[in-house]
Amino acid sequence: MSTNTSVAGSGTASNASTAILVGRILLSILFILSGFAKLTAISATAQWFGSIGLPLPTAAAVGSGLLEFFGGLAILVGFQTRIVAIVLAIFTLAATAVAHLNFADQMQMLMLQKNLGLTGGFLLLAVLGAGAYSVDAKRG
Repeated sequence: MSTNTSVAGSGTASNASTAILVGRILLSILFILSGFAKLTAISATAQWFGSIGLPLPTAAAVGSGLLEFFGGLAILVGFQTRIVAIVLAIFTLAATAVAHLNFADQMQMLMLQKNLGLTGGFLLLAVLGAGAYSVDAKRG
């Protein structure tokens, strides 16, 4: 009886780790691509940041691009996942507060909703960790 429970439990753990891996991949894609886009078009990103009133728009473009790109890579491979997930959750909420609260603009409402969903995913990663298929698991 305990053998069956153990087998069922390990199957459940394997399914959970697979689901966490897929979730990490899906969450990371947006941040890796967005960070890369910012870093390869710093002047355009800085110009947009300046237009919405951010101070030091070039520094903000570089900083946000680096955070998104390397944070996305860390989530992808599952490195320091809990910490990075918290940082990206806070970053996503801050970006939402700065750039996506124009309730008259339907696109901004969509961005707000997307960002709330992303934040929820990061909070789940912060609680659950990266799962078995990650650098974190390999490091112990």
